[in-house]
Amino acid sequence: MQDDWKTKLTPEQYHVLREKGTEAPFTGKYVDMHDNGMYTCAACGTPLFSSDTKFESHSGWPSFYEVAEKGNVVLKDDNSLGMHRVEVECAKCGGHLGHLFDDGPSDKTGKRFCINSCALEFKKKD
Repeated sequence: MQDDWKTKLTPEQYHVLREKGTEAPFTGKYVDMHDNGMYTCAACGTPLFSSDTKFESHSGWPSFYEVAEKGNVVLKDDNSLGMHRVEVECAKCGGHLGHLFDDGPSDKTGKRFCINSCALEFKKKD
């Protein structure tokens, strides 16, 4: 399957989704996106985040306070880089999407799903 991912994904997408990399902050195509629609997994197309839950976190990555459907992401402990974080993965293909933090909007869920743009595709709402 590794070869399949390498042909389907760009090198940056492969690095993030399959090797748990991170794109540089403020470089992703969806950081400043404000259109209405659904953000899906760039690898498998699973619906992940609605534009209705996107907010300006000023972190350098697209941020959401809730997932589109609870079963579409998996949360895992990540103790890499000498710290504890919560990794966010696509439940369908296991692709690494980003991390979950507890500094999101307090009037919503208080959560911030900090997601790599290159791990996402956007389907504009008609």
